[in-house]
This record gives sequence, C-alpha cells and structure tokens, in this order.
Amino acid sequence: MSGKTDVENVSRLDGLKWLVVAILVAGGAYGNSYFAGESILYRAIALVALAAVAIFVALQTEKGQAFWGLLRDAKAEVRKVVWPTRQETVQTTVIVVLVVLLMSLVLWGLDSLLGWIVSSLIR
Repeated sequence: MSGKTDVENVSRLDGLKWLVVAILVAGGAYGNSYFAGESILYRAIALVALAAVAIFVALQTEKGQAFWGLLRDAKAEVRKVVWPTRQETVQTTVIVVLVVLLMSLVLWGLDSLLGWIVSSLIR
C-alpha cells in the first residue's frame, strides 16, 4: 500500500517540476523581450543558464530519467554501428550519382516523347 502512495507522491512532484520548467522557459522568453535593450551577450548567457536549470529540473522527473536512459542506450547503440570505409562510401556515392543521372535522362526522354505525341495529336 505504501508503494502506491510513493508513486502518487512522485507523480505529483513530477507535475510540480514540469510546472517549474514551464515557468523557467516562459520567464526566459519574457525576460529576453523585456531586456531587449541590453547586450545580446548578457541575454544569451541568461538564456543558456535558464535552459540549463530547466533541463536539470526536467531530468529529475520520471519522464526525464526515461529520456536520459534512452540517450545512454542510443549512445551505446551508435558504438555498435559498423561504419563504411572511405572506399565503400565513394563507390556507393558514385553509384547513386550514376543512377540519378540515368533516371533523369530516361525521364527527360519520356517527357519529350510524350510531349511530342500530345503536340502531334493536338495539331
């Protein structure tokens, strides 16, 4: 029974944390327009600081933790990828360019042929 109460408290706190994130983002947007006369450097520093705080608060929520776990898993998966060699990349690029050129010539010829047929029928 206490486990359910803990989950409810966490979800209530998550809502409060998301509200804090929304307030930080809205405050950053408002503050940026309010201080439009100030130096762009100071406004950028303030926005970056607010964004860092908002991200920190968001990562403390259940969804934030799940997102952080997803990023860690994605990083692990990227390490497993076998990237093509330079030669494979060049060969594949050449094949793609040749196929595009060939198809463009085929489509140009087909368009010209169909245009000629239609113009012959119209006259």
